[in-house]
Amino acid sequence: MMSEILAAILRANLVGAVAVLAVLILRIPARRLFGPELAHTLWAAPPLAAFATLLPARSIEGETGHAMAEAVSGFAAAGLAIWALGLAATAAGLAVAQLRFLAQARAGHAGPSVVGVIAPRIMMPRAGGTYSNEELALIRAHEREHVTRQDPRSAALAASLQAFCWFNPLVHLGAYLMRLDQELACDAAVLRQRPRDRCLYAKTLLKTQLTTQPLPFGCYWPSRGAHPLEVRIRSLKDTRHHDGLTGPVLIGAALFTCAVAAWSVQPPVPRHPLPIHQLWDAQQGKHMSVMLITWPARERAERLG
Repeated sequence: MMSEILAAILRANLVGAVAVLAVLILRIPARRLFGPELAHTLWAAPPLAAFATLLPARSIEGETGHAMAEAVSGFAAAGLAIWALGLAATAAGLAVAQLRFLAQARAGHAGPSVVGVIAPRIMMPRAGGTYSNEELALIRAHEREHVTRQDPRSAALAASLQAFCWFNPLVHLGAYLMRLDQELACDAAVLRQRPRDRCLYAKTLLKTQLTTQPLPFGCYWPSRGAHPLEVRIRSLKDTRHHDGLTGPVLIGAALFTCAVAAWSVQPPVPRHPLPIHQLWDAQQGKHMSVMLITWPARERAERLG
């Protein structure tokens, strides 16, 4: 049992890593063709692929070997113990980062953000301070868009996957880039409703106080380094309208194909054509041998008489 659990964890990580690589290749072309909002949905592929490997596998006739489970059977207990320790340590680190961000927010040192998963709360800068009323309106629209798009829940899912897949560097890279694409999608959604505020939006991004504390369970404006902010400001120059069904259909088909392909890589389960009682006897080695003896007719009659 432990070897099967460990094999499932390794298989889900491997398939999820392949899905992350696929998204890394497709995210920028998809953003240019279909816009940031649709391109962001590509990040549904890694969790879909990982969860698909945990669904019941297909069955085939006859016997089949579980090579991967056999290969790790001798190290299953130690492997699961190491994985559980890493999971606990990563989850503790995420919890500490969340508490630090909340402490910074209470002290007034955190930037605009959405905090919480079940009941998200918008955290805004103080009125009458650094920002004008127009800038505060843009910040509020941005954070409301996060709540509308269910971004805090997707960010929490990404953080949970980072904990469960703590040893997989591609999962951590994917979570970081997913958050950047999440912000780009939110920027595009706000400016689609406020197309005349692009210049003011860029100035607000530059003026925004950049927090130095990560927020695992929530959404916040860019944190560290100039590169994410440069990407967001550069994306504001794109004034194209990405309408039509081509993008949603292609991305939906890509997600469905990814999930089916991930499910199909599972090792098949043997399906035996024998009835259950015969299968049980065959497995237990309880076959009954019967020897038929033929008696001559006269001798049989004498014995019966």
